[in-house]
Amino acid sequence: MATSHPIPGRAGQALDQRLNQVREGCTSCGACTRDCAFLQKYGTPKRLAETYDRSDPETVRRSFECSLCGLCETQCPEGLELDAFFLEMRRDAVERGEGIFPEHRPLVTYERLGTSPRFTLYRLPQGCRTVFFPGCSLAGTRPDGVRNIFAALQKAEPTAGIVFDCCMKPSHMLGRERQVDTMFSELRQWLIEAGVREVLVACPNCQAMFAAFGAGLKVKTVWEALDAAGFEPTPTHGVVTVHDPCVVRNFPATHQAVRNLLRRQGVAIEEMAHSGTRTVCCGKGGAVDMLNPELAASWGELRKEEAAGRWVVTYCAGCVQGLGRYTSTDHLVDLLFAPEQTLAGRKKGAAAPFTYVNRLLLKRSFKRKEGFAVTKERNPQPGQPARGPWKPILAALLLIAAVAAVQLSGGTQYLQQERLQALIGSYGALAPAAYVLLYALAPVLFLPGLPITIVGGIVFGPVWGVVYTIVGATAGASLAFLVARYVARDWVAAKLTGPRWDKLDREVAQHGWKVVAFTRLIPAFPFNLLNYAFGLTSVSFLQYLVATFVCMLPACIAYIVFSSSLLGLISGKVSPTALVGIVLIALVSLLPVAYRKIKGRTAVEAGQE
Repeated sequence: MATSHPIPGRAGQALDQRLNQVREGCTSCGACTRDCAFLQKYGTPKRLAETYDRSDPETVRRSFECSLCGLCETQCPEGLELDAFFLEMRRDAVERGEGIFPEHRPLVTYERLGTSPRFTLYRLPQGCRTVFFPGCSLAGTRPDGVRNIFAALQKAEPTAGIVFDCCMKPSHMLGRERQVDTMFSELRQWLIEAGVREVLVACPNCQAMFAAFGAGLKVKTVWEALDAAGFEPTPTHGVVTVHDPCVVRNFPATHQAVRNLLRRQGVAIEEMAHSGTRTVCCGKGGAVDMLNPELAASWGELRKEEAAGRWVVTYCAGCVQGLGRYTSTDHLVDLLFAPEQTLAGRKKGAAAPFTYVNRLLLKRSFKRKEGFAVTKERNPQPGQPARGPWKPILAALLLIAAVAAVQLSGGTQYLQQERLQALIGSYGALAPAAYVLLYALAPVLFLPGLPITIVGGIVFGPVWGVVYTIVGATAGASLAFLVARYVARDWVAAKLTGPRWDKLDREVAQHGWKVVAFTRLIPAFPFNLLNYAFGLTSVSFLQYLVATFVCMLPACIAYIVFSSSLLGLISGKVSPTALVGIVLIALVSLLPVAYRKIKGRTAVEAGQE
């Protein structure tokens, strides 16, 4: 029998009320269990309420296996708020410190990054009252779609702004109520104080969150806005079936706007058995796919059966990922703005880690746009000033502490570079071959090169370390170049969009290999992305190979020479090699500074003329 006494805390009291409502109101008629694998497995809501036990970990875990899709609530003849019932179970568990699962860590980290200064950006023009809120997933998987939507919105609303931030839906569905209250209230309050009155969302989760917590702000989807503005998509033809995301099942205006746009484009729609207010989950709702993949898969199988081989279109990036494993599924924005590529199967969303890169590049491109009066990023912690430059100071203190600890503990015997190099040498040619292979794959896999370079200097020394590192780095840069040019050109081209990459293409067309040399000496682009970008330009592979090898060599020598003496520095020995390495790194680091000064002086002189 469930524990019936109230426990301290708002969530506990709210859950007790929900438990009583379901115990008394549910008749166990079975209407809600017909289409739900979760309820088929665990029983009717009445049974779940009667057997709920806060002290039983399995009972607590069970509440996190519900997709929170709301279908049971729609089908309940008694009108019980079952979606809220299962959510309160999660909130209560989190409030008591028991609803934390390691499987959810990636999602929590994803959200934390989405609300960090690195990924957030608020840009509002003068007199802005409407903002476009694309959400995390669309910005990461389809940055070109975000640009296209915003351009279309600006035609109808020239003073529209744009906000890159997270709506906190992950915390909401995981029962992390305090995080939602803190972070979303800051977002909402700032928008209202800035004069914003309407939020246009492209993500169904964002729509649900603003509808629930965005008091003082009117929310509607970009699809409704584009439909009302008479937006004319690129004409095409075909037959599709629409998957409505479960989180917006109770927003019929959104359902209708999506279908209006598709029909205006020339697309015929055939509905599935579950659509609109009776739609089903894609399998990713409630983060069930992380905790119970089998239950999540039941939704995908159902959708596959109902789609019956028809092409599925949805307007949720998460649903595209969830359903794409079971049936052909595309995002509405791809079909509206690039129908030919989408119909040909060449318009697919990015996957991690490219999604993070896309979001950073998208933010950077909008940060450089003109015509905005307000620019803002989130503070690291709401209500507190941004943290000062303590990280470099902390790193220096940690390094000093490490040196002192090694000296005092007598651990220097374990940092003898001769012994380490002898050990590596005992493996013969296998060790350098493995190192070169790792470095060659690093640019393709977007792995950071600096840590690998430091290891190379330590284990191979200042001479062979340079040889192996420059060979591996050049091979890796060449491999990424060839992949972009001959293997996945269309896919890479779809990811590297925007004025910055267009300018690189124009510069290469005009100056050829000199641009390759310049960007290797003066890093103006992320190294790994740059390798792919050059594969899309007109520069020949031989010119790219030679320029890359020669112009990466100075930095390679500097870091290898320095790192070859790093163990000695940690042991407290400052060798001439270490001093030479420090000087070389300083010289290499000053190249961009010198270039900017020369460029600035040239611009001033040109202006005076």
